Amino acid sequence: MTELRHDPIQRRWVIIATDRSKRPTDFLQETAEMGGGGFCPFCNGHEDKTPPEIFALRRNGGVANGPGWDVRVIPNKFPALMIEGGLDKKAVGIYDRMRGVGAHEVIVETPDHAMDLAEMPVEQLATVVGIYRDRLGDLLKDRRFKYILIFRNHGAIAGASLAHPHTQIIATPVTPLQVAVELDSAKQHHQIKERCLFCDIIAQEIDEGKRIVYLDDQFIAFAPYASRFPFEIQLAPRQHLHNFADASDADVVGLARAMRDVLGRLRKALKDPPYNFVFHTSPNTETTHKRAHYWQSLAFDFHWHVEILPRLTRVAGFEWGTGFYINPTAPEDAAKFLKEVQP
Repeated sequence: MTELRHDPIQRRWVIIATDRSKRPTDFLQETAEMGGGGFCPFCNGHEDKTPPEIFALRRNGGVANGPGWDVRVIPNKFPALMIEGGLDKKAVGIYDRMRGVGAHEVIVETPDHAMDLAEMPVEQLATVVGIYRDRLGDLLKDRRFKYILIFRNHGAIAGASLAHPHTQIIATPVTPLQVAVELDSAKQHHQIKERCLFCDIIAQEIDEGKRIVYLDDQFIAFAPYASRFPFEIQLAPRQHLHNFADASDADVVGLARAMRDVLGRLRKALKDPPYNFVFHTSPNTETTHKRAHYWQSLAFDFHWHVEILPRLTRVAGFEWGTGFYINPTAPEDAAKFLKEVQP
């Protein structure tokens, strides 16, 4: 039966079209592997082929911008936004413009070209996740940047141009619309009910249980009630926390454990599908120019989380034209299938 389900965070409707249903195994043939041959600038020993590093973890010493690193952070060689200069905001008739100021960094997660996050030991993945947190915190100090997005493209279909394991961070001088909708939804919910919208959803998911993929004392991962895509997962801390930059070391380890479990389940169940993950966290409330009362209640109403989005179906004209998403797999079925997999 086809249903329309409403997402109270994004305020969008999703069509769960189970009449067009595909079994979880039907998605396996739709994945595509990324070409892996040839030269890789991210591999150990090729440091001169990338911009000079911003940060590198070298447990056994070594020379800056040389080999022997465990994790390396570098500027993107082809950045979406440039770090230099001011915003130079101007009106162009009815339109507005500003300079493309921001930051675009790459976190090369391991010198091992074939290593996947789902295969990393928890301790190693926690080191990587800790660097996500630390880079976020550092970029938030730049008052030109209103939002910092941590994201990963895994596989060519998901937008990755290099197979070597890496995550990207882009800082922007505006708050992205999708995040702004989440922030506004969370704020309005809190104003009416004096509770966090995300905490309420987490409590209901735990109570119902049928969409949960992973649960421990620290983190929950579940297929959202109004999932846009087959096997979409939302991963969040159970304890209320609005800014990932404020996550404790224990939170980082717990997140690494949860990410490894969930990504491992997806990898095994769907034969290493292409996917994106994105961190949605608090915007920068210390920007140079901001509206009055800009997100002043964030600490109470927002809740940072990670969205994991396997790329198993295509977005086409209907979706672009209406904002509806058509998902042929009910989130309850996706969660049940993933829970039966041992990563």
